[in-house]
Amino acid sequence: MSHIDWKDFEKVEMRIGTIKSAEPFPDARNPAYKLQIDFGEEIGEKRSSAQITRRYTLEELPGRQIVAVVNFPVKRIAGFKSECLVLGVLGDNKDVVLLSPDQKMPNGSLIG
Repeated sequence: MSHIDWKDFEKVEMRIGTIKSAEPFPDARNPAYKLQIDFGEEIGEKRSSAQITRRYTLEELPGRQIVAVVNFPVKRIAGFKSECLVLGVLGDNKDVVLLSPDQKMPNGSLIG
């Protein structure tokens, strides 16, 4: 593990968002969903590709709050423009458990 200093951590902008919609992403190399996420008035909505198909169905994702890094550059994934990185915990089989607040928080809330 390499260490970072506080200034490095301050550069990472993690925010709370609410998934507005989820759809299949058949063109992705690994099984994934396309997500539309609302980060509130200041940031707006962003799209993301998320490899969360092992633990989550498309139907259960809308309305769910998540934690995401919102200040990475846009990444193209199989022609899809991913604008943020949804955070999760990697399980034993590389399945992902989403990080989320245990209480409802305003979209755009800063993680610190």
